[in-house]
Amino acid sequence: MQAHTRKHPADAGLVPLHFMVHPANVERITQFVETVEPSTEGEAVPWRKSFMRHFPNSTIASVCLNSARTAKGLTQKQLAELSAIPQRHISEMENSKRNIGKDRAVRLAKVLDADYRLFL
Repeated sequence: MQAHTRKHPADAGLVPLHFMVHPANVERITQFVETVEPSTEGEAVPWRKSFMRHFPNSTIASVCLNSARTAKGLTQKQLAELSAIPQRHISEMENSKRNIGKDRAVRLAKVLDADYRLFL
């Protein structure tokens, strides 16, 4: 028979968030996170709630696309040439005015060395 175990309070509704960044950006990102989510003992804000507060008119996919593109050091025009997607469409996708769709997500993921599901 399995014994009932108590759930840790830190696990209540929280999602761990892990990501890789360039070492030169660690301090800047840490400072940004502190301004967005000041550390208060015992309190945490779910990442989706924080995302919606700081990117109110953006979708997760559009922010991921913009971040992946800039991390690769590409302009929208360069990404358009490499992915065979018009630059205007890339701009609209990054501004949450156009859905990315699976076909485009796969093409973008190949160019950006990412998982296509990030862009869906």
